[in-house]
Parts: sequence; C-alpha cells; structure tokens
Amino acid sequence: MSESPAPVALTRHAGFLRFWAGDTASQFGTYTVQAVLPLLAIGSLGASAFELGLLNAASTFAFLLIGLPVGAWLDRLRRRPVMIIADLSRGLLLLSVPVAAWFDALSMTQLLIVALLVGAGTVFFDIAAQPYLANLIHRQQLPDGFAKLESTRSISEMSAPAMGGWLIQFAGAANAVLSTCVGYFASVLFLFRIKHVETVPERQHTGRLRTEIVEGLRFVFTHPTIRPLVATGATANLFESMLGALLALYLVQELGLSAGVVGLVLASGGLGSLLGALTASWWMRTFGQVRTMWLVLVTVQPLMLLLPLAQPEIGVALAFVGYIALIYAVVVYDIAQVSYRQMICPDRLRGRMTATMRFVIWGVLPIGALLGGVVGEWLGVRPAIWISTGGSILSVLWVLCSPLRRMRDVPADATPEPPSTPDPR
Repeated sequence: MSESPAPVALTRHAGFLRFWAGDTASQFGTYTVQAVLPLLAIGSLGASAFELGLLNAASTFAFLLIGLPVGAWLDRLRRRPVMIIADLSRGLLLLSVPVAAWFDALSMTQLLIVALLVGAGTVFFDIAAQPYLANLIHRQQLPDGFAKLESTRSISEMSAPAMGGWLIQFAGAANAVLSTCVGYFASVLFLFRIKHVETVPERQHTGRLRTEIVEGLRFVFTHPTIRPLVATGATANLFESMLGALLALYLVQELGLSAGVVGLVLASGGLGSLLGALTASWWMRTFGQVRTMWLVLVTVQPLMLLLPLAQPEIGVALAFVGYIALIYAVVVYDIAQVSYRQMICPDRLRGRMTATMRFVIWGVLPIGALLGGVVGEWLGVRPAIWISTGGSILSVLWVLCSPLRRMRDVPADATPEPPSTPDPR
C-alpha cells in the first residue's frame, strides 16, 4: 500500500492561513465588543449596575439556550458557510448600534437585543470553527493548528480592549463599535476565499433533532477518554470562576494594591495565555500530546497557590507569578485536549461533541461566580481564594484516574474513520 503524501506545512497552507486570518479578525471583533458595549451603555445611556449585568448575561446566554441544538444542526451541514453567515450577521447587527446613535435613537433595549443576537452568532461560529479546522488540515497538524489559533486569540484578548478604549477616547463609544464590524466583515472575506471543498458529515438520518442531541451527549459522557476531559474542564472552570469573581476584591482588600496595579495583574493573564500558545507545541513534541494534558497541570498549575500565599509586602510579585502560571497551564492543556478531541471524534459528531463540551464547561461559570460570592461572604475572601485555587489544582485528578494517564500520544487508530485529504488552497 502506498504511503499518503506528506501534508503541506501550515505556514504554506493557503486554506489554513485564510482560516487563521479570518478567525483572528473575528476574535479581535469579539474581544473589542466585550469592552466597548458596556462603556457605551455607561457613557451614552447611563446604564445601572443591574442593566450592565443584563448586558453581560445577554452576550453569553445563547450558549446555554441554543448550544446543544446548534451542535446537532451543524453536524448536518458544511460549516464554512455557517461561519460566514454568523460573522456577516454579527457585523450587521453591531453596525446598527452606531447608526442608531448617529440619529439619537440608541436605547438600552437595542443594546440588549444586539448583545443577545451577537452572542447567538458567536455560538454558531465557535461550534463550527473547531470541526471545520479538523476537516481543513491533516489530522496530525491539529495540535499545531490550534496552537497558532490560540496565539492570535491571546494577542486579540490583550490588545482589543485597549484598542477599544483608545477608540472610545478619540472617536466616541458609538463610533468605536465600527471597529468590531470591520473585524467581522474582514473575517467574512478571508473565509470566503478558502478554496477547500468541505465534505458534508455522514450521519444517520433520524430526522429528529432531539435524538441527535442525545447521541452527542451519549458519545461525550460514555467515551472513556473524553468523559474525564469534560469532568476536568467543568471542575476547573467552576473553581476558576469562583476565583475570578473574587480576585479583584482580594487584590485590593487583602493585598492593598491600587486599581492600576490590579489592572496589570489581571492583564498579565493575557501574557500567560500568549506564552502558553507559543510553547504548547514544545510540550507536545517533548512529552507527547496526551501526556502534556496532565503533566502541565501537575507541574505548573500548583504555582497558582502563590495567590492565596501572597502578603501585602510582596503581594504584587506573587500575584503576577501565580496568575500567569494559572493561565499558562490552562492554555497549554486546552490546546492539547481540544486537538485530541477533534482527532478522535468522528466527523459526523464533531459539532455535537463541541457543543456538549461548551454547554457543560461554560455552563458552570455562573454557578462558580455565585458560589465564590457566597463562600467569600461566609468564610472571608482569602479562605475563598484558597478553596478556589485548591479545587482548580485538584481538577487534574479526573485525567490522572483515567486511561489518559497511561497514554503518550494519540493512537494512530484512535479515530473510527479514515483521515481526510485536505485541499491546501
């Protein structure tokens, strides 16, 4: 039997480069709008704390509301057209905001509706993007592909809010929203130019969306190596959401840091994210893709204990190191496990698998935030930080007690279907 040709390097893979550029533009738009819309609501509409809470909830509610059915629906379709429509819709929805402001017709109701519908577009784009990449490039290139996407996502996360703030200062909040539209429209152009012909996932035509959703849930929760990844992600997110709810208060109240220094500590997470994305490939080459999942959590993540150990005299240094270590470990772990999941999941189930993971892992975030507030009020802020960091560190036990601990890399026969032959255009 003849050997399959070597895959084209991702840096010369025109289809991947266009997808990468489109995803980067889309991510930049998403992170910019997260910073600009609340400031617009405050500055132009005098939004209350309750209204800002509604605005934040509206932007993320769609994952819980439609995430699972969207995953099932996307497993019936080609994903690239869905991503193009999602970004075009998000751009047009956000374009309505400055237009309404120019005519002095902007209202809080409009912002809430736009945030909710843009969040729905994000659900469609994000759930389609991971399976599409698995169809676009060769199976063995997925870890490197996801690492490259994560590197630019980290840069967007760090730079987009600052850019949004600068635009608000010099052009006004309503005009700053235009920058988010540009990002989404640029993504549409890059995605439209991809020449790769995507295959339609094979599926059993049940005709019932509920049956297909249940099939995706059953696959995730009965798979011996994906199930511990769900448990690890949900446990870590629960405790890290507790930490996120209290971290700013802890830095101010317990360590006596100024608002500016607190902002720097929180922004250092972006540095940890970028470093994780840039070094994830080294981890996987050196230790193996599967082994990296638990090894980085066991060796690096415990440094986050420096957060509750910090004292006012040396609080800044310990807080920086602890927070960077947390984000760094999470990003390396995520790159390894996301690419692993896409490699072993049948193409016909990738949308539902991705949606189920997002539904569970992201669904615990509001629970963790609420729990953090309750524990912080009951036991105090520092004990709550100890609990949240300890719980996050222990989340790796799900992986250590699973078959993943005995694996180094993804087995060549791990996927039940033959690898596709992507078109590098």
